[in-house]
Amino acid sequence: MNDVKLAVLGGEGTGKSALTVRFLTKRFIGEYASTFESIYSKHLCLEGKQLNLEIYDPCSQPQKAKFSLTSELHWADGFVIVYDISDRPSFAFAKALIYRIREPHSTLCKRAVEPVVLLVGNKQDLGHVREVGWEEGQKLSLDYRCQFCELSAAEQSLEVEMMFIRIIKDILTNFKLKEKRRSSGSKSMAKLINNVFGKRRKSV
Repeated sequence: MNDVKLAVLGGEGTGKSALTVRFLTKRFIGEYASTFESIYSKHLCLEGKQLNLEIYDPCSQPQKAKFSLTSELHWADGFVIVYDISDRPSFAFAKALIYRIREPHSTLCKRAVEPVVLLVGNKQDLGHVREVGWEEGQKLSLDYRCQFCELSAAEQSLEVEMMFIRIIKDILTNFKLKEKRRSSGSKSMAKLINNVFGKRRKSV
């Protein structure tokens, strides 16, 4: 069984917890400010494979606060970065989060491949007070090699489910790529060792 670890991050009041609970239970919980972090577990069968999904939902964090993603970068296989389309500061915070994930020194985690990142513009039902355009979200995702979508946790249960399935599938693809590179690296190392010791045996 594959273990898939997903972190859902975003500014305070963006609806990241609402998205998570909507996916897990199909219910909309509305907004609330959590003062503690949670890890939810769910067993899935996707494309004939049994998966153990863990979703990390941190406590609400002020968007102006300094943040460190060191533990999340080591733990998570993928990230859902959430902003509120009716709140521009939340978009700026989402951009800062993505930059932190993608910045060069985050590769100190020694990953064989980049973690999967999905940028989500939530609260599409508040389009009448929109502050962040769809094009802005799309451009940010292209600039930082992310997937992107807009939806409403309040009104679109199916779309929320599809969004999570989409990133889980991308993570599974990453697993395959990582295994392929590991296998290729092992073969290259074996070939190198064989060449070195083979030459030594010939020289004796």
